[in-house]
Amino acid sequence: MCRHLLLALLGLLAWSPAPAHAIDVDAVLQADKDASGGARWDAVRSLALEGELHAGGLHGSFRTLLDLSAARSVTHYRLGPIEGADGYDGEHGWSRDPGGEVARLDASAARRRARSQAWVDAHGYWYRQRMPASFGALRTQTLDGHAYAVVEATPAAGEPVTLYFDMASHRLTRIVQAQGQDIATTLLADWREQDGLELPRHSVTELTDAAGRTDPRRRTELRIERVAVNVAVTDADFAVPEMTATARIDNAAGVTRIPFELVNNHIYVDGAIDGKPARFLVDTGGVNLLTPAAARKFGLSAQGKLAARGVGEQEVDLSLAHARQVRVGEAVLEQPVFYVVDLGDLDAVEGVVADGLVGYEMFRRFGVTIDYAGGVLSLAAPERFVPPAGAHRLAFEQGERMPIVSGMLDGLPIRASIDTGSRASLTLHSPFVREHGLVAKYHADTEAVVGWGVGGPNRGRPARLGRLQLAGLDIDGIAGDLYTGDKGSFASPDVAANLGGGVFKRFTLAIDYATRALYLAPNAAFEQADPFDRSGLWLLGEGASLRVADVASGSAAARAGFKPGDRIRAIGGEAVTTRSLGDWRRRLRELPVGTRLAIAYERAGQAATARLVLADRIAARWLPSRSAPAAR
Repeated sequence: MCRHLLLALLGLLAWSPAPAHAIDVDAVLQADKDASGGARWDAVRSLALEGELHAGGLHGSFRTLLDLSAARSVTHYRLGPIEGADGYDGEHGWSRDPGGEVARLDASAARRRARSQAWVDAHGYWYRQRMPASFGALRTQTLDGHAYAVVEATPAAGEPVTLYFDMASHRLTRIVQAQGQDIATTLLADWREQDGLELPRHSVTELTDAAGRTDPRRRTELRIERVAVNVAVTDADFAVPEMTATARIDNAAGVTRIPFELVNNHIYVDGAIDGKPARFLVDTGGVNLLTPAAARKFGLSAQGKLAARGVGEQEVDLSLAHARQVRVGEAVLEQPVFYVVDLGDLDAVEGVVADGLVGYEMFRRFGVTIDYAGGVLSLAAPERFVPPAGAHRLAFEQGERMPIVSGMLDGLPIRASIDTGSRASLTLHSPFVREHGLVAKYHADTEAVVGWGVGGPNRGRPARLGRLQLAGLDIDGIAGDLYTGDKGSFASPDVAANLGGGVFKRFTLAIDYATRALYLAPNAAFEQADPFDRSGLWLLGEGASLRVADVASGSAAARAGFKPGDRIRAIGGEAVTTRSLGDWRRRLRELPVGTRLAIAYERAGQAATARLVLADRIAARWLPSRSAPAAR
């Protein structure tokens, strides 16, 4: 949480410009070093910084230790009701979440970002033999009335970093760096002398989305109050820490088995918070989360106003709350932190009322096995975890909280996140879709709502995919969707795709964070077809009716004349109250093409009827062609 807020709080110092004809990258960087202490920096081996942290309406403190000679770092922070840490051990970044969960971040994008962060922290631009980087040509730019000399650098094995030197004040006052689909801009000020060195004591970091918008909920401010030079450091200071012992299984076997309900490919389990019954969606792609109403129900006080992003395009408010205990079966987490987020219409989307999610915190603490065919979730103490019989093993990387696996999709290498909280089978991220021309390759259908999550509806272009290869398994004929937008988690360039419940229900799935392994044991559904909606309707539960939230262009529903806002009362002569929303969705996927359904509905308070003739929106199977037709 804190490292990206310290993008370059150190070594971003003054320079005295040479005559215009003499200014080049080397001159700018050397002048920077000379003006900030010159050769004194050659004797600086380490720095310790302490100060204040402000973010999302919360206040706190941080302490950062930097090993400049080995480009290692560690930051410990407190922010409102939470505390955590993150660091870089010279090879990998790592984080310790507010709940105490520890992750070594070894996904490729995470490693590149950590390397660039280390390069800035260790003044790699001054010590180019020690920390090589490539530099672009020096250019000038005017922003907000200030003229800058601008240098773009790419550290070896890192990502580009752009440094802005203010030509009036002769200081490096701005750093710009990509952070997923966002741009992080850090502004630096308030330079002060310390032991002959000059350091900026104040920084503000803001994130800008693809549309160029910033959000005050994502603004972070740091003030350095104390600096110590050449403090003693050891390898242990920067090593990945051990997790605190706050989790247990309350039986001698060390394993608990919990029945679950599968609705819309989502896993729902019963549990408890502080001894009170709770209903959770189980989501590897999420965190321990409660709705505001649930937080109030459990008597938890939420603090702060940060921003949360999910599959939807809107960012929503996020607050933080502590509970005494969360329990799922006989698995217990003590002193858990919950993220409190308004999930909007999710109850109506699901047709199931839930208090929130259990996610990464549970998966990180226990070995997890999900028997989709048997409807049983098993949680095991790490030393008691046993992979499912007949399972195929697949190593995974970790980027932030999610497991990331590698495979092949119709001849293309892909890296995909593992997300039991997704109803879809496989969602392809927009940068990957554009890079490989997949809308045309897969003859994708027109854009429509294909999912719903934090931030609202997720729109995509459905398509029949060919063969997904994972862990030596061939998974054919997946009904996928192609995201083409620029917002939300599916716009991230860090991975190519997101694997969801539509694929996982073919298996007994197990995840073991202790050994970084995922296991897939095919079940009886492995060879079954992957059906896709044949109606074109996206329906929300609403009392005694189903509300039409979206109608896919050119679909059966569009031909029948349905419009968003219509309220369906009966389908095929059955009142919609006779089945769950999940059951109606299943019928609209699985009833044969050509099935005629009489629909009774209301529009603007007036009763009406229509005849819906089900039709495929995507092909029954993908047939590659030499020349794909233009995208629709």
